[in-house]
Amino acid sequence: MNLNKNYENLEQSYLFSTVARKVNEFIGKNPDKKIIRLGIGDVTLPLCKAVTQALHKAVDEMGVQATFRGYGPEQGYDFLRTAVQKYYAKRSIELNLDEIFISDGAKSDLGNILDLFDKDNTVLVPDPVYPVYVDTNIMNGRKVIFADANGDNCFLPMPTKTQPACSAETSSNTFPPADIIYICSPNNPTGAVYNKEQLREWVKYAKENNAVILFDSAYECFISDPELPRSIYEIEGAKECAIEFCSLSKTAGFTGTRCGYTIVPEALSKLNKMWLRRQTTKFNGVPYIIQRGAEAVFSEEGQREIKENINYYKENAKIISDTLKRCNIWHVGGKHSPYIWLRCPNNMTSWEFFDYLLENIQVVGTPGSGFGKNGEGYFRLTSFGSKENTIEAMERLEKILK
Repeated sequence: MNLNKNYENLEQSYLFSTVARKVNEFIGKNPDKKIIRLGIGDVTLPLCKAVTQALHKAVDEMGVQATFRGYGPEQGYDFLRTAVQKYYAKRSIELNLDEIFISDGAKSDLGNILDLFDKDNTVLVPDPVYPVYVDTNIMNGRKVIFADANGDNCFLPMPTKTQPACSAETSSNTFPPADIIYICSPNNPTGAVYNKEQLREWVKYAKENNAVILFDSAYECFISDPELPRSIYEIEGAKECAIEFCSLSKTAGFTGTRCGYTIVPEALSKLNKMWLRRQTTKFNGVPYIIQRGAEAVFSEEGQREIKENINYYKENAKIISDTLKRCNIWHVGGKHSPYIWLRCPNNMTSWEFFDYLLENIQVVGTPGSGFGKNGEGYFRLTSFGSKENTIEAMERLEKILK
């Protein structure tokens, strides 16, 4: 028996454990201080009424012989896939049911999809980045290269020379051709959002290099500008080179309930059938009860209710962004994302700024260096807290920065 030695190449998951340790040590020395946490990427508002009603109804069905459900289709029940299909149709994106696969969340599928690709493929990810993209490929022994995201390009790296909005200078990324490309928009951790012209360039690059784009749209529900794409399939030709992953975690508070969906277009040659084969072999499907709750998300009532929750988080993000503007702190994100990515003041490192906030105003965020080397000197705040705590945290921040 031999172990997978690729696991030895993984970085230790020290970021959030270090954050927790530092916060606990501070609380131990200062038990009377109120800590406000704006670093967590988890939602705090409860499931909406339409969802909980659907869950209760489904539970009752499972207790009656006539409506009891056993094993379901691994790719998801048709009632939920049809709801997803109609959701995309509202944006003039036509999908066949066979292209829609229900999952227990985007994180799982973003890693599991790699079963379809040879380990010799080269993988391109942005830096800074959601760590799952990198770690899952290292586990499989793939070569990972990085596209530099930075303040000059608004943390929106491009495959070709382009004029970024954040700088008067042109910039470009130089990297060898990639086979698998990860794109997250709105981005985690930076909150930056690609426009249609920028995504067209990525689609063109992928097709020219016979590459596949793994498009993470977990935060698409936060985009309010109709000119900004919420799906890569709004770009012509994307079905020929892109797989899209989405989750109800941030859309509808399903972080603890677990449900999402992955779109594998039939135009992607063998990949659609390969993914179906993979899922029917290694996945038993999402529970019927959960899928009924997810179906309610796409109902008229559900959409209205979750929009109220999303607007609540977006208002928190605006409170944070407005405060940073008054303090002349450079940042991106927030407008179409729950994340605000800011440049640490006074040339502090990410961890120095973390310690500064914790010691002086008891506000906790996430050091940017934990998301990659380009995150050094930056810091992530989230809008997933309560409005009262967000306001209080920004009042504290403004006192020490303005």
